[in-house]
Amino acid sequence: MENDKVEISQRLVACKHFRWMPGMRTLGDWRVINVDSDGVEVVTDLSEVVLFHSGDLPHIPSSLPDLNDPATLGCLLALVREICGDSEMHLTLGGAGWVWLSGESRVANVVLDIPAGKTEAEAITLALEAAP
Repeated sequence: MENDKVEISQRLVACKHFRWMPGMRTLGDWRVINVDSDGVEVVTDLSEVVLFHSGDLPHIPSSLPDLNDPATLGCLLALVREICGDSEMHLTLGGAGWVWLSGESRVANVVLDIPAGKTEAEAITLALEAAP
């Protein structure tokens, strides 16, 4: 993963609204299969199931979200929609970069005061950072 995506992943997990969701993949090629009060369960590249207690996963090397993984981006999109209370929010590429549109075709970046992102991953991170 490019250095800028690693930085964005680090910013993402620092967001107060970030949480691991089933389906997400880490940079260590682990796939999250369950999240509950016990912690985060992942399937490793050796097909082993490992349970990390909630506070442990962010401190393990290579446990950042893989922002090249379509399922991870889809989970993060769902998280933004949930946090913003708009199930139809989506991203579009405009002249200023990746911007959010609301379900009512308004530019959500203006309504929610979210800067445009250079990439989809950055736009998602900016939305989570701007969320109240």
